[in-house]
Amino acid sequence: MERRSALPQDLREVLHCLKMRSKYAVLLVFVVGLVIIEKENNFISRVSDKLKQSPQALPEANDTEASPTPAENGSLASLRQLDAAFSQLRTRLHNVTLQLAGGLATAGTAPPEPRRHVLLMATTRTGSSFVGEFFNQQGNIFYLFEPLWHIERTVTFEPGGANAVGSALVYRHVLQQLFLCDLYILESFISPAPEEHLTPFMFRRGSSRSLCEEPVCTPALKKVFEKYHCKNRRCGPLNVTLAAEACRRKQHVALKTVRIRQLEFLQPLAEDPRLDLRVIQLVRDPRAVLASRMVAFSGKYESWKKWAAEGAAPLQEDEVQRLRGNCESIRQSAELGLRRPGWLRGRYMLVRYEDVARAPLRKAEEMYRFAGIRPTPQVEEWIRANTQAPRDGSGIYSTQKNSSEQFEKWRFSIPFKLAQVVQDACAPAMRLFGYKLAGSPEALTNRSLSLLEEGPPSWVT
Repeated sequence: MERRSALPQDLREVLHCLKMRSKYAVLLVFVVGLVIIEKENNFISRVSDKLKQSPQALPEANDTEASPTPAENGSLASLRQLDAAFSQLRTRLHNVTLQLAGGLATAGTAPPEPRRHVLLMATTRTGSSFVGEFFNQQGNIFYLFEPLWHIERTVTFEPGGANAVGSALVYRHVLQQLFLCDLYILESFISPAPEEHLTPFMFRRGSSRSLCEEPVCTPALKKVFEKYHCKNRRCGPLNVTLAAEACRRKQHVALKTVRIRQLEFLQPLAEDPRLDLRVIQLVRDPRAVLASRMVAFSGKYESWKKWAAEGAAPLQEDEVQRLRGNCESIRQSAELGLRRPGWLRGRYMLVRYEDVARAPLRKAEEMYRFAGIRPTPQVEEWIRANTQAPRDGSGIYSTQKNSSEQFEKWRFSIPFKLAQVVQDACAPAMRLFGYKLAGSPEALTNRSLSLLEEGPPSWVT
C-alpha cells in the first residue's frame, strides 16, 4: 500500500524532469506510467496469491515436497526480488527522462509547433505577392496564392450594400474550408469545372510551391495545356485530392488574398476552435498604390492619365469615390485590429510595405514570430537572394525587388496633381499609417524629405 500511495509522486518527478510540452512527451509519460502501474500490479497480484496460499497448497502447486517454513521464506525472497526489480526499473526510467530533458536542452530542440492558419490580407499593388513569398518558401507551410480569384470570377456581386456583404460571406466560407484543407470547395468555382478532381486551370498554381512539388506534381500529360503552370518543372493537371492530402500533411496553412476588405467578417474564423488564425494586414502608401496600378492596369486608368497630362476634363466623381471607399475600408479594418477586440487579441498584425522594403529580413522575422512559426534557413536565403535584384530587373508582377531602390520609386512617376487627389481622398488612412502629405511637387520628388513617419516596431495586437 505504501508503494501505491507513492506512485503519483513518482510520476510527478518524471513530469518535472521532462519539462516538455509536446504531445510526444505526454505520450512518453503516459507509457512510463502504464509500465510502472503494470509492474506494480503484477507484483501485488503475485504477492497476494502467495500470501493466500497455505503451506500445504504450495507443494501441490509446485509438485515438490516442502515444509511450511521454507515456503514462507520463498515468498519473502520473491518479495525482495520483485521489490529490487521495481526499484531498478524506476531508477532507469528516471535516468532516461533526465537524459531526454538534458538532450533537448543541449540540442536546443523545441517541441512541435501547434498548427497555425495565417491570412495575408492586402489590396492589389501593395507588395502582397512579394511578402507572400516569405511564407511560400517555408517548407512546412501549405501556401495558396489568391485562391479567392476563382470565386470573384464565377460569382457576380455588385459593389456596395447587401451584395458586398454577400460576397464577404462567400469569401469567408471558402477561406474557412481552405484552412481546413477542404480544397474540393474550389471545384465549384473553377471554370471549366474539374473532371475527376483534375484541373489545369488553378489560378497562378506556379506561385504556390506546395502545388508544384511531389506528390502533388504528377507526370505531365501530352496535349494538355496548363494555363497557370509550375515555374521550375512540368506537372500534369492539378489533382485536387493530392493537393488536399498535402495540405493536411503540412504543419501550417497560409493564404494570401486581396479580396477580403472587412476585417470584422473574419470573426467566425478567429473563434472557430478548429483554427488558430493569424491575420497580417499589409498596407502601402495609397499614392504608391495608384502609381503602380496605373502601370499594371493601364487601360483602367486612361482617364486619370489623360486628366493629369491635359487637365481638359475633370476626373469622374465615381472614380474618386471608389478610391476614397477603398482607403476607408482599409482604415476601418486597421482601426478595428488596433482596438484589440477580444476575438482578435493576439491574432492581428499591421505591416507597412515600406517597412518590409527597408528591412525585409527583420520584418519577416517579426511576422513569423507573430504567427508562432519558426522560419527555416530557406526563408532567409530567399529573402537575401530576391531583395538584391538588378535595378531594371523587376517586372510589374515580379517577386524580385531591389528593396532599397524600389519602395520610393513611385515618387518620380506620379504627377503631383494625382498625388493631391489621393491625399484628399485618403488623408485619414494616410495619417493612421504614418504617410506624410506632400505640399508641393518639390516635396514629392525630393528624396531627402521623407514621406514616411517612423511607426512602432510592429503593430501587433
